[in-house]
Amino acid sequence: MQAVPRDDGALVSPATATGPTVIIKPGGTSPRILIIRLKSIGDILFTLPAVHAVHDNFPDAKLCFLVSKENALLLRGFPEIDGVIPLDRAVYFSKNLRAMCRGTFELLRRLRAPGFSRVIDFQGYGETEILAWWTGASQRWGFVKHPPRGWMYTRTSRRPEKTHPVEWNLSLLRQCGLKIGRVRNEFVLPAEALDAARKFFAENNLAAARPTLFVQPFTSSPHKNWQLENFLALAEHWRARGTQVIFGGGPAERAALEPARAANFPVSASAPLLVTAGLMKLSALTVGADTGLLHLAVAMSRRVVMIMRSNRPGSSHPFQHADWAVTSPAEGPVSEIQTGVVIKACEQAFSEPAGNVSC
Repeated sequence: MQAVPRDDGALVSPATATGPTVIIKPGGTSPRILIIRLKSIGDILFTLPAVHAVHDNFPDAKLCFLVSKENALLLRGFPEIDGVIPLDRAVYFSKNLRAMCRGTFELLRRLRAPGFSRVIDFQGYGETEILAWWTGASQRWGFVKHPPRGWMYTRTSRRPEKTHPVEWNLSLLRQCGLKIGRVRNEFVLPAEALDAARKFFAENNLAAARPTLFVQPFTSSPHKNWQLENFLALAEHWRARGTQVIFGGGPAERAALEPARAANFPVSASAPLLVTAGLMKLSALTVGADTGLLHLAVAMSRRVVMIMRSNRPGSSHPFQHADWAVTSPAEGPVSEIQTGVVIKACEQAFSEPAGNVSC
């Protein structure tokens, strides 16, 4: 359930099955901080250590997050976030002028009503800079990608080159005077999502006690994809050795995953995002290309093998684990990576204590 504003301007946090919703009311003594990152799954997850740091520096503040509507449920795993403002970007592609105006006015009301004292814009778009200014917050921090943008912020930063995207976000906080202690990257999976994942295991005759390999073969960028036939060969290799294998993907990838289904592998293409996260949580290893789901697994302290072109400084390799990436020779296309190389990387991952999972 996404956060919604009430008539009095309050923001309601995503509901959980284990406790009451939290309401952030206008006024009061607790400072209110708005964090902005609209998309995508991986980039939103890269703000998680920064969100931890903001909370550590302002423990009494109420933290809200402005995010694209399709990614709002991901914020349920951010334990310090008290409220979510979902932005329905689809309305602006509808060509319905009335709906566009109504959506814009509603968004502006949601941003102004809580009385934010500080806005931290990790997106750095011209539009998000304007929205940060509109909140009326006295402190507005943000990245500046293209001068002369940035004049609506009170503090600005250029993204540092050759650093992980997580470090981009932390560098903005440092340059704005915040203290960064131990860097944490901790996504807290809702209990009901884990329960739904266990139900998927049971329905597909998967044993919780046996090692499971979760395969995420597709990304949103075709040039990042490793060949599906290679993933199938990898899956057959491990199934022959007694490892359970699940193929994951989004609803739009059901047809593309038919070869995996035809080979009698369980396919979770219809599972919601957080249930997919639960499946990775229950798996000993997740393998795939550079995609948000693998970064989600890393944030849940799960072992991954990420297939990518390069893990050089500045790439989005598994945070704090560049060695978990399998890269192509001479930074060529990922299609040049041989199946045997990935099998060997998986062998190493399965042999590590971090590859074990307790269900």
